[in-house]
Amino acid sequence: MEFVGVIEMLFISEHATISKFADIEPSLRGTRIVIKKGVMIDSFVKIKPTGGTGDVIIGEDTYINSGCVLYSGNGIKIGQDVLIAANCTLAPVNHEFRSRHQKIKEQRFMDGRGGIIIEDDVWIGANSVILDGAILRQGCVVGANSLVNGELKPYTINVGNPAKVVGVRG
Repeated sequence: MEFVGVIEMLFISEHATISKFADIEPSLRGTRIVIKKGVMIDSFVKIKPTGGTGDVIIGEDTYINSGCVLYSGNGIKIGQDVLIAANCTLAPVNHEFRSRHQKIKEQRFMDGRGGIIIEDDVWIGANSVILDGAILRQGCVVGANSLVNGELKPYTINVGNPAKVVGVRG
């Protein structure tokens, strides 16, 4: 794989297109961010290494539309040919909150649920939220404004909070 630049743990293919208005922060804790060839990252996308040391891997020919936020947390692995519509949040991390004797920000983070895995040929509709432990199997569709916190079967169409199957791609 050929990369244009390496800034700490940031690897970007020379064949990726990233808007000058995107914000990709370098990791302070060893998280790798890998952006493969053919990836298009639109304006106002934020990739933020926080809440863990999981890697963010964005597969070939994937498109991330404007306003999306990706936290590294326990890791995000995005396959090839994935479409992520505007204003989606991928958050593979959860704040601890159970103790009432400590402020939430002092409790740090809960144990991970495996990060987020998005297989090839997935479409995620606008304003959707994908949480730690979510697995989006090949070819599935997530409707706009949906919340995914579990596994979505291959080629299913899923909507709602939490996302439920409403159809199958034919």
